[in-house]
Amino acid sequence: MSPARLKILYPLTSSINFKDAAENMTDTLFFIASKLIWFLISPDTLLVSFLLLCLVLLWFNQKKKAIVLLHTVVAACLIITFLPVGKWLLYPLEKQFLPLKDLPENVDGIIMLAGAESLSLTEYWNQVQIGDAAERYTQFIYLMKAHPDARHIFTGGIGGIDQSGINSSDVARMFFTSQGLDIEKIIFESESRNTFENVRNSQKLVHPLPNETWLLVTSAFHLPRSIGIFYKHNWPVLPFPVDFRTHPEKLFRIRPNFAGNLNELGQGLHEWLGLLAYYVTGKTCCFLPGADTIKTFSSPASR
Repeated sequence: MSPARLKILYPLTSSINFKDAAENMTDTLFFIASKLIWFLISPDTLLVSFLLLCLVLLWFNQKKKAIVLLHTVVAACLIITFLPVGKWLLYPLEKQFLPLKDLPENVDGIIMLAGAESLSLTEYWNQVQIGDAAERYTQFIYLMKAHPDARHIFTGGIGGIDQSGINSSDVARMFFTSQGLDIEKIIFESESRNTFENVRNSQKLVHPLPNETWLLVTSAFHLPRSIGIFYKHNWPVLPFPVDFRTHPEKLFRIRPNFAGNLNELGQGLHEWLGLLAYYVTGKTCCFLPGADTIKTFSSPASR
């Protein structure tokens, strides 16, 4: 594809060059592919697909195969119903970074990753709707008040393939305004579609210096992938985990909760696959970043 054609596809600015356009195309292909692949292999899609396959096998008089597959689906549903399989995937991620006991005395910047917003509901009802990860907002506000002179960044656009309608930054503006905050003191990055673009776009906005101290606010299970991307971009942020979903003493509690366990299974599987995809494509510094990653990549020898 010619540079002229790429400029037509990606008219972001009048000065965009071939390299930027090619990078945008690669990011878009990765974004679309990741959404489509996850749609096909997510736990809920697989369960429904296998049930439909059972019907197809029955239509073609493959009763033995259909019965075996149906037994497998029923067994999977029973396991998901009574066992917290999703927590088994989430806990190894959440324990990588523990909550900060003491905040740094000097903080140059605070970054909050989007992800708690319900875009369609907020747009329809014209009222802020926030989901399970509301702690990202509450703790971000706490940090803003604790460090009013730091730079405050909210990063997030639309995470779905359909890029129409309001974005996460629009919802964040509404929420912060409703809480009486001066949104002129917050930098909003509204073009990113995934975590990789959160980091890249935010870095281009604020140009952090190597000796600056930045805090990263996001859900605990999402921090390993996020930290890996920041450190890959030579931006050694400090993790500020929130929105914990697991309790180590309750990982084997048996309680019927099919919908909740299936949702957590999807979250855990999605995050592990995200770690793998980002590692294979070179978007993160290592497969499973943890506390040792900060020590290693923050040392003078690694810079």
